[in-house]
Amino acid sequence: MSLDPSFVGRSYPPTAPYQVGREKIREFATAIGAADAAYHDPEAARALGHPDVVAPPTFPQVLTMAANAQIVEDPALGVDYSRVVHGDQRFAYTRPVVAGDELVCVSSIDEITTRGGHGFLTTRTEVATVAGEPVVTVWSKIVVRREA
Repeated sequence: MSLDPSFVGRSYPPTAPYQVGREKIREFATAIGAADAAYHDPEAARALGHPDVVAPPTFPQVLTMAANAQIVEDPALGVDYSRVVHGDQRFAYTRPVVAGDELVCVSSIDEITTRGGHGFLTTRTEVATVAGEPVVTVWSKIVVRREA
C-alpha cells in the first residue's frame, strides 16, 4: 500500500502536555553521551542564564514521537511500520527546552513523495508551551520501503 498524497497539509490534534523533568533531561543526556554541565547541573545552567538544566538539542524527539504516532498509526494514510526506516531529522529552535517546561506538540504532514517505489513522509511538529510560546519545530522524514 502506498502513502496517500492527499494527506499533505493535514494536521493532527495537540498532544497532552508533557512535563519536562530535570531527571529526564539528565537521563537523556547520559544516554546519548552528552556531558555538558548545563544538561546535568542546575547551577551550571543558571550560570548560562537558564532557569534550570537545559535539554540536549535532540531531546524533543522524546515528546514528538507521541505526536508523530498519530500520523503513523492513521490507517487511512497507509504506513506499514514494519517497513519504516529513519530518513532525516532537523530542529529549528526558538529557545532551548529546560526542566520545568510544560510542552504540547501539534504535528502535520509536510510532504509525501515516492522514489524508486519507496514512500517518503515528512512531518513537521510544532512544540510550544501550554501557554502557546513557541519552543522548537521538529521535522522528521521516514522512508516506507517498498515491498520486495
